[in-house]
Formats: sequence, C-alpha cells, structure tokens
Amino acid sequence: MRPENHSSVSHFLLRGLPIRPEHQGMFFVLFLGMYLTTVLGNLLLILLIRLDARLHTPMYFFLSHLAFSDVSFSSVTVPKMLMDMQTKYKSIPYAGCISQMYFFIFFTDLDSFLITSMAYDRYVAICHPLHYTTIMREELCALLVAVSWILSCVSSLTHTLLLTQVSFCAANTIPHFFCDLGALLKLSCSDIFLNELVMFTVGVVVITLPFICILVSYGYIGVNILRVPSTKGICKALSTCGSHLSVVSLYYGAIFGQYLLPTLSSFIDKDIIVALMYTVVTPMLNPFIYSFRNRDMKEALGKLFRRATFFSH
Repeated sequence: MRPENHSSVSHFLLRGLPIRPEHQGMFFVLFLGMYLTTVLGNLLLILLIRLDARLHTPMYFFLSHLAFSDVSFSSVTVPKMLMDMQTKYKSIPYAGCISQMYFFIFFTDLDSFLITSMAYDRYVAICHPLHYTTIMREELCALLVAVSWILSCVSSLTHTLLLTQVSFCAANTIPHFFCDLGALLKLSCSDIFLNELVMFTVGVVVITLPFICILVSYGYIGVNILRVPSTKGICKALSTCGSHLSVVSLYYGAIFGQYLLPTLSSFIDKDIIVALMYTVVTPMLNPFIYSFRNRDMKEALGKLFRRATFFSH
C-alpha cells in the first residue's frame, strides 16, 4: 500500500510547550513581554546605528544586520507560539509549516554567518589595527553580508525543497512549538537518508565551520595580547571583544547544548528548552549586551533620549 503523499497533508498539529493549563496565563505574559522586548530592543539598536555617525563602522554595520536577523528570527516562531498558548487546537497549514521551517533555518544560518563576520572584524581591529580601515573597507563589509544572506538562502532552500519531496503518514502531530526540520522528518514514512545527509553536511558548513573560524580568530587575538602583555592591552581587548564573545557564547552554547546535553527528564523536553533559548532568550539579550557593555552605544542612546526630550518640550 502506497504511503500517503505530502500533498494530501493539509495541516500539522503542534504539541506546543509542556506547560500545565493553570500556568499558561503566566507563561503567556512572560513570553509576550520577552518578545516585545526583543522587537523594541533590536529595532532601537538599528535606529541608533542608523542615526549616530560615530556608529557607522564595520562592527556596527554587522550588528545592525544581526539585530534585524534577531527580530525576524524571533518573529518566525514566537507569535505563533503565543497564539497557540491561547487556543486548544494548535494547528498550522502545510504551506505555513514549510514556510516557517524555511525562515527559521534561514535566520539561524544568517546569525551564524554574521557572528563570524563580526569575529573577523574584531581580529583585524586588534591584530592589524594600522591596516584596519584598509582591510575592513565598505565593499568588503557589504560582500560579507551579501554572502551571508546568499548562503543562508541556499541552505534553507535546499532543506525546504528536499522536505517537499518527503511523504507523510497518518501521524501529523509535531512534538514541538514550531515546525522544526528534525521533528518533521521523524513524521515521515519515506526514505529520509538524503535529508539527513544534507542536514549533517550543511550543518558542518553553516554552524561548525563558522564556529571554528571564530575560535581561530580569538586564538590569534589571544596570542597577540599575550605577545605584549599589559593591563591596558587586556582591558582594551575585553572592551572590544567582550560583547561579541557574550553573543557567541549564547548562540553556540544553545545550539551545542541541544546535541551535547542528555535529556533533562521524562517530562522536560530538552529540544524545546534549547529552542526557547535561541528563539526567545538570545535575541532578547543581544541589544542589552551591546548597549550596556559599549560606551559608544550608551552615548548614542543618551543623545537620542536628549533629542526626544528636547522635541517633546
């Protein structure tokens, strides 16, 4: 008997978050607040970088794209998750599910490439300060961002096209709060060897290789600092790289935690907790990390508030 083809699957059911009904209201308010903070914080970051001429540098150019990616990344999954918390029938159309998966992979990969570009920028700033403006010229920055967008598009499109060739059986309940590729493949009743092979190969290209590049960049930065050790040099390096290192730790810590940590318990789904970390928590914290740890950003924020206060009077 032939398996039911994907075209006959009109919708999927999302199991959602493992939260008791009596706690739904509390968590709804919590996640709504976190999502609004993510959107407002990252949009404010983009506005500051756009308005303040002192922030028209390669690092902030990459940061503005990262902030846009974080807003989009969080918006792909969180609004649907919040809506499902208020309804009993957590359904998503087949086309909507495929689209959500596409954009989730796209912005996950884009974050990875942008964070890597920022690591290269920090490497040039500390290891080749005299040639920084020559190396990190506007054309190179635009090229790095363009390549990041193109590679992310190719990656997500490859996964999406392969998934559309997969057949699904009667079971259409996804044990997650969004359309995760791994969860969707588990529902398939056809051969998914090619999908899994591409998942592994692309995962190495878009996650592992960028992470290695970041480690190499900071390795060179560390060697450069230790070559002429001084308190001033160490403080300068920390002020220059501290924010970026925090973002790297949050992003890759959540991703690698999904694969390295054992299942927490029988009633807490590790994958869901990790997914919440990099879809809700990390995008929300990024603006605060760059605002509170960065003098230029603080000054730009103060300038914007003074301007707003002046016009209000």
